[in-house]
Amino acid sequence: MPAPSSADATDRRTLGVEFIGYLLASGLALGVDTGTYAAALALGCPLALAACLGFLAGLGCAYLCSVRCVFRVRRLQDRAQEFAVFGAVGIAGLLLMQALLWLFVQRLHIAPVPAKLLTAVPVFLFNFGIRKALLFRRPPGPSAAPLRLEAAR
Repeated sequence: MPAPSSADATDRRTLGVEFIGYLLASGLALGVDTGTYAAALALGCPLALAACLGFLAGLGCAYLCSVRCVFRVRRLQDRAQEFAVFGAVGIAGLLLMQALLWLFVQRLHIAPVPAKLLTAVPVFLFNFGIRKALLFRRPPGPSAAPLRLEAAR
């Protein structure tokens, strides 16, 4: 087995810095999400609607922090497409969060706000891994072009 190269060490350091940066950005987004969620619940919104409103506020915060402060490599050239993929991953994370909220609130009888906070770790890991893989890494191969989404014909 070959010895790790300095490029491998640099890639691991970069991944670690991005992970920590994304963790901080996600912490801020979680605060925005949870604050919006709690405010919506206080205003009488149903649980699922409150979670969706919180999600949308947190999604905007997470995207802005991710592209401005965390990730330096971006695979997509078109920012609208990038946001669409970022949002689609977020929707998948939202579905995971909704399933976990249902489990925690309806089945385990945990209060809604603490239950929301319990969903943070699995949803964070899911979102970071998928977004990093799809949006924020170099294309494979030395001469590969950046990923471009094309409309179906």
